[in-house]
Amino acid sequence: METDAPILLAAVSFLSALQMARLARRVGLCRLAFNIKPPSVTGPPEFQRIFRAHQNCVECYPLFLVMIWTCGMFFNEMTAVVGGLVYMVARQIYFEGYIKSGEERLLGFYLTLGDFAIMSLLTVIGLLRGILLKYFQIQL
Repeated sequence: METDAPILLAAVSFLSALQMARLARRVGLCRLAFNIKPPSVTGPPEFQRIFRAHQNCVECYPLFLVMIWTCGMFFNEMTAVVGGLVYMVARQIYFEGYIKSGEERLLGFYLTLGDFAIMSLLTVIGLLRGILLKYFQIQL
């Protein structure tokens, strides 16, 4: 294995995939509990909240993967790893809150937005720094 491989980025990405699998399993268990057969996505409010919470996590996941990897590769791996761990905690807070009520998801939602904003800014800084160095030989 290459010693400068982004192993921590890969580890957090893998952990996030396990988290997504766990959330999907919870939807499946909820389907069983309420006898809701796929492809139906309607049922009691408890099912609808857990289903929507999972769906929202699925919708954010590609953005998260792009963010963590571009931030890690072009800004700093450790910073991106911390951002990835914050994202996972924020999504768990979001998911658990949404199960209770739609309003209780907001803390996790705002934490996710803040994490994305910070990783986006750091990614832009890293990309601009790389573009300036590679194409204009300007080192900042």
